[in-house]
Amino acid sequence: MSLQDQFNQALTDSKNLPERPDNMTLLKIYALFKQGSTGDATGDRPGMTDFVARAKFDAWAALAGTTQEAAMQQYVDLINSLKD
Repeated sequence: MSLQDQFNQALTDSKNLPERPDNMTLLKIYALFKQGSTGDATGDRPGMTDFVARAKFDAWAALAGTTQEAAMQQYVDLINSLKD
């Protein structure tokens, strides 16, 4: 199975995890997904009053420079570890 296929399967699996991950893990899942699917963060950082969007953007921006393939593999590994 190619990395892209594994990534797509992990995306499907992420919606059916046995229990909801904690907020920090959810941020990591989001950031790895965005980095793997889109690449480095772009656009302006959300304002201080939008706490959720700002946290998501910051988590994604922290992965700047990580290749899309590396982020995809980390995403697959993380989702697989949460399935067990």
